[in-house]
Amino acid sequence: MRSLEELKSLKAKAEKEMALREDTGKPTIIVHMGTCGIANGAREVLNTILSELKSRNLTDIHVTQTGCPGLCHLEPLITVSEPGKKNPYIYAKVTTENVKKIILQHIINGQPVTEWLVNLEK
Repeated sequence: MRSLEELKSLKAKAEKEMALREDTGKPTIIVHMGTCGIANGAREVLNTILSELKSRNLTDIHVTQTGCPGLCHLEPLITVSEPGKKNPYIYAKVTTENVKKIILQHIINGQPVTEWLVNLEK
């Protein structure tokens, strides 16, 4: 059994970690890296995103990973969230070739690539 002080310490640590995961004030690209995503090329997509951001010197973009959102048939998936926008953009069947267009058109120029977006509300 843990002491009250240990529990308080664990709570403080968890709250600090949660704060790090909250809105960074930067555009965020989330690569879904569940086993289904990885099997369909998510690792290569992630590496291409990182490489493309580096080659364009885009240091103000936050890139992170998460698990499967339950849309396995649409993997690899990436989600782009932007500060001040309520709903994120979810891109399906992303290829390493698609990454360059998504970064140029959406991240740099602010125009989502609509033909690759998943519309979750019907």
